[in-house]
Amino acid sequence: MAKIIEFPGQNRTKIGFKRVRAVKQTDLERHGQLNLFRQPRGQVVDLPRQLTPFEEALLLDEHDDENASAAYHRAIDAGDCVAEAYCNLGIIESEAGKFTEAFDCFTLSLANDPRHFESHYNLGNLYLDEGDFRLARLHYEICAVLEPDFPDTYFNLGLVLAMTREFDLAKDSILRYKALVPEPERVKADELLASLKQSLTAQT
Repeated sequence: MAKIIEFPGQNRTKIGFKRVRAVKQTDLERHGQLNLFRQPRGQVVDLPRQLTPFEEALLLDEHDDENASAAYHRAIDAGDCVAEAYCNLGIIESEAGKFTEAFDCFTLSLANDPRHFESHYNLGNLYLDEGDFRLARLHYEICAVLEPDFPDTYFNLGLVLAMTREFDLAKDSILRYKALVPEPERVKADELLASLKQSLTAQT
């Protein structure tokens, strides 16, 4: 009878969701900021600036305000940072246990911006939680192309590869994670690598 090798790291936790914290823009005028001079002249004076709908929603979200969800919907309706708003709304839905709604939000984010990094990453996390390793891997691999220096992608991808028993690829991914993080954060990677080594030893 064939022996079933249990992967010791099956209960290890992935690295969690990634919220959009700032809008990536080069056009200052989109947010009501006029770039009048190439060089700063005279005294710098801080003037009050009206927040955009997305910025208002983000501020509420960062303070765990229950009105953040409605504010993100207002940003979407206003056409302000739609992909980012859907992404952060997806995290709120996920944290509330509304996984179908979370999937919908992340996919709507990608419909507005197919290269939206945070939404690919968060979808990878949802698929990993649901045990759909093929789709989780797909989204993490897209993340690695979009932002190759974001370490958490490689840790979670390593988990997915370990779950699908692709231990050599998993090891490479975890080593990539280790190379990108400071020393204190390497402990969990070392634990996962030890589990991978144990699994490889059990297979021989």
